[in-house]
This record gives sequence, structure tokens and C-alpha cells, in this order.
Amino acid sequence: MSTQLPTQESCDIAIIGSGPAAALYAARAAEAGRSVVLLEAGPERRLEQLYSSQLWARQLKWGGSPVEEQGNHKVGHVFNSGWGSGGGGMHHYAVYPRLQPSDFSVRADHGHGLDWPISYAQLRPHYDRVQADIGISGDATQEHWRPPGDDYPMPPMPLFAQSRLIATGFAQRGMHTAPLPLAINSRPYKGRPSCQFDGWCDAGCPIGALANPLVTYLAAATAAGAELRCESTVTEVIKDGTGHRLQGVRYRDASGQRQTLLANQVVLAAGTIENSRLLLANQLANSSGLVGSHLMSHPARSIYGLFDQPSEPTLGITGGQLICHDRYHPKRKADDQYGSYQWLIGQAMKPTDLLGIANTRPDIAGAQLDSFMREATQKVGNMVFVAEDIANPDNRVELTGQLDQHGQPLARAVHNISSQTQALVQAATQEGLDIFRAAGVAEPWHGPLIGMHILGGTPIGQDAASSVADSHGRSHDIDNLWIAGGSLFPSSGAVNPTFTLLALADRGANAMLTAR
Repeated sequence: MSTQLPTQESCDIAIIGSGPAAALYAARAAEAGRSVVLLEAGPERRLEQLYSSQLWARQLKWGGSPVEEQGNHKVGHVFNSGWGSGGGGMHHYAVYPRLQPSDFSVRADHGHGLDWPISYAQLRPHYDRVQADIGISGDATQEHWRPPGDDYPMPPMPLFAQSRLIATGFAQRGMHTAPLPLAINSRPYKGRPSCQFDGWCDAGCPIGALANPLVTYLAAATAAGAELRCESTVTEVIKDGTGHRLQGVRYRDASGQRQTLLANQVVLAAGTIENSRLLLANQLANSSGLVGSHLMSHPARSIYGLFDQPSEPTLGITGGQLICHDRYHPKRKADDQYGSYQWLIGQAMKPTDLLGIANTRPDIAGAQLDSFMREATQKVGNMVFVAEDIANPDNRVELTGQLDQHGQPLARAVHNISSQTQALVQAATQEGLDIFRAAGVAEPWHGPLIGMHILGGTPIGQDAASSVADSHGRSHDIDNLWIAGGSLFPSSGAVNPTFTLLALADRGANAMLTAR
């Protein structure tokens, strides 16, 4: 027997969030003729509101309820999450490698973490469909490590001086590089212009060359009739009398008024931390006790150096120009090390701000910093390794007991990396310094270890005892609850996750549209 609710609206599908996965779900459902409402806690974003400024770009980062962080490796929630329509997809760098087949069976093969309930072959057609939808620039032939898949729709981006200089160091050490696969237009694609190569990806790409949600799936969704409601914070997910289905959601609108939206299907796509937080606060989908568990973040560190010739460091793409996966296999590199890692090479840098040139040398100031900047803005080069994280049940999202402005529990993210991951990081750091020396840099240096991306918390799996959702992202416990985004990942791999989470969302949306 259903709970009686006050006057409310209704739709076929209510989607919590408006980032990449939420937008894809909305597009697929709206194009299939379903009525769709997306509820986004942050403000509305429009292309004409985006400015090529690092100060302005900070507005695209997380602006919701604070998240406490603990552990020896912070996940960086504020930087890695989004705020407003388009979510984290508004400041992602559009680096789109695919997971490798070996990433889907890490527990079976190595005894670490969790296995996926699907294989790469099952996800491949969804990678290919997403790739055709949004456009990717690259050279599949040069990526000799790339798993099977359709060729990229566009040729690769041009290389600027710093990536060419750094590539000589890889070649000197017998390593291979290839153009970085990017969801950025190297030529006009589906009505969107080509990239200007000015390195402002972090500011959202106001021309729409980068595949942010405003110009891809969110645009398709609204064109097909989906409604996006910004400044709408979901506070409650409403169960029916059986406990196995949802009736809809309650949320606070932009004026602070409490609203109810009934729906036949609910899609939870609010980001990794918020997905777990909302489920825990509402005591939903947690018969396994695993909601919030197996939190992951890619350990990453940048390598820097000054070349003896101009490197054009401000030109290109924020995510980089070249990629190397020569160290992706084997995962067990030594007795004390475990995990894959990739090199992303030649990131465009600005003189100042968080990822700027000045911040690479926090140890100097005054006249020494002035001298450094005069040289570095002309001759610096950089690259970053992205390492695999091990899914550990003790790394988790949990509730703190404190409440936010809406009376909802705040979240805490607890994340530690293992000694095996730490050893991998040290080995990769040394390799990066050696590569720069081989490229002719006399005194390379490295930055701090950071957390890049946030994954896990609602892992997919074979059954309700060992996972939160099935292979399509459908809750094991609640028939009409679909979870989307990076929180579904059972393992992290060592690649940027947006391409994979879109492929998962495509698979999940297909299943939802045929579900009863």
C-alpha cells in the first residue's frame, strides 16, 4: 500500500544531477518519448557565461555542502567535483582513453579489490556509440595498446613544442608515445567548432569545442523535451509501502520551498560522494552494507623541467598532448608494487593559479621566483602520471552526524593508499624524472602527490550480497532506482574515467528504457 503524499508533480523519469552520466540518461530517455526532469543542486550554466579565466573557473568546482576528508591520500572533493548544470563535465579535461580488458578482472587475476560483472567486450559497443555521439580526436593506430574499438571520428590534435621535446626523452628510453585521445574537436564536428588550442579547458570551453554536457547530451536532452531544474536540492528519496520501489523525490527549490516530484524511475547521478551520501541518509539500497565503500581516487603527480629552447607551455590542451601506456602492463611490476599507470604529456599551463607555473615551485619567492618565472613561462615542460588505486572496503564515504543547511547529514571521505601503491608512485616518479633528463632537462622536479578523480561507493557486481547495483547500475534492492556515474566503478584502472562512466550510462539507460 502506497504512502499518501501531498499535492505533487509527476514524470516518467526523475534524474538527480546534471553531469555527464545524468545528461546521457536524460537524452536517451527524452529521445525515447519519456517525460524527464533533472534536478540540479547548483546554478544554471550557459556557454555565454563561461570565461577564459582561472579565477572564474573556480565557480565550476564543488559549491555544495562541505565534505570532510581523512586519510593519507585525500580525494580532493572540491576540485574533482562539479557544481551547476553540466556538473563535473564543465571542467573536465576531456581525456578519453578506454579501460583495458585487464582492468575488469583485477581480483580474479591479482587478488586485489573488486571485479566488474561485465567484460570490456560487453562495454565496447557503448564506448563506440558515445565516441560517435560526442566526437573524439586521436590516432588509434599509434595507440598500439588501445583495446578493440571503432576508429576515432576525428584526426588527432596538433603537437606543440613541449610535447615534442618531452617525447624525445621517452624515445631515448625505448618508450612509445601517441596522440592523446581527447573529446575535443580537432575539426568541426556536429555543428561544434574546432579547438583554438589556448589551454582554457578548465574554464568550461565557451566555444563548445570540448564535449562538455551543455553542448552534448544535456543539449540533446532539453531539445527532446527534458526539463532541467537548477538550484533544486534533493533531500529525500521516497519509498513506497513495499520498500522495493520508489515513488519519487522531495527537494528544495531555488526559493527554498519543499517540492515533491513523483516518478516511475529514479536515476541517482549526483556525483560519487553525493550518491553515497544520499543513499546513506535515506537508508536506501544498502542490504549489502557496501554503500559508501571501496572509495577510490587516482594517485597522480606532475613532473616538470626547463628546456634550453622555447616550449610553448601555454598552448594546447589542459589535459595534455601525448599519452604513454607502456607501463600499463603488467600490473604487478615488483614484489612491493602493484598497479597500472599512464603518462599524460604536455599539459597547457598558465603562469599562475592552482595548476599554474608559479605553483610548481612553492619553495622559492621574491627575486628568485621572478627570475624563474621569466624563464619558465617560455621554456617549462610538464607531464603527469595517473596511477591505479586499489578498491579497499575501508576507504569509504560515511555520514558525520553534522547537518547541512537543509537538515541533511554531511559526508566524510576516508581514503588511504596502500604501501604497494606508494611504492608504485615512487617508481613512477623516478621514471618521470629520468625521462626528463633523457630529454635534455638538467634539473627536473616533481609536484606533490594528489588525488585525481573520485570513484566507487556504489560498486556494481553480480549479486546483492557483494555489490550495490547490478551490471546496468540498477539497484539490487530497489527495482526502479538506477545509479549512474563514477560511483559504480568496482576498480579504478589508471585512465581518466569520464569516457567509461558515459559508456556505463549508455548501457544503463538502454536497460532502463526496457525495464518494467
